[in-house]
Amino acid sequence: MKLLHFLGLIGFLFVFSAVSCNANLSSDNAKVSYGIGMQFAKDMKNRGMDLDMKAFNQAVEDVYKGTKSRLTDDEIRAAFQKISEEMMKKQTARSSENLKKGEEYLKKNKEKAGVKTTASGLQYRVLKEGTGISPVATSKVKVHYKGTLIDGTEFDSSYKRNQPAEFQLNQVIPGWTEGLQLMKVGSKYELTIPSGLAYGDRDNQSIPGNSVLIFEVELLEVK
Repeated sequence: MKLLHFLGLIGFLFVFSAVSCNANLSSDNAKVSYGIGMQFAKDMKNRGMDLDMKAFNQAVEDVYKGTKSRLTDDEIRAAFQKISEEMMKKQTARSSENLKKGEEYLKKNKEKAGVKTTASGLQYRVLKEGTGISPVATSKVKVHYKGTLIDGTEFDSSYKRNQPAEFQLNQVIPGWTEGLQLMKVGSKYELTIPSGLAYGDRDNQSIPGNSVLIFEVELLEVK
């Protein structure tokens, strides 16, 4: 994403979301503004971006008042480049550490009772065995699931949304594509997925790069 486009997106979003603490959120406009602000703030936090809120709010105020920018484009671009490089270094270091921790976790987990490991490195444990049909890679399936990191942090759950997920099995991460084909309808498995069968070394929203992912998956239906 180009710098000016990125900065323009920030300005656009926070023009609507830069409300003061204890803002009145009774109107639809305020609710939408708050929602946009939350989405953007979560994205920035997940990216590891530490925003200086005073500086940010100053920029919003200057734009609305028609005040000339206090910084040149070159100054902003140089700072943005420096911060981007720092964030990339942190991400690389975090991914390297996650890879090491993940390998140690997988080594210990494979020794646990009931855990089986496939040729790809996927680990699974049967929590409940079903009696229905098994899907193939091109099947559309309906599942309930909960996903956590190896430290127990939950990053997603269809149970909490009270809404099962439906998807084409060959359009999700490889660990799911393989793991779900081992299951029969009515089964509930624990899938421990190496990062290479998940999202690799890149951060993905609330999932840091090189993370081993643990899913409890219940296969409800094969469409």
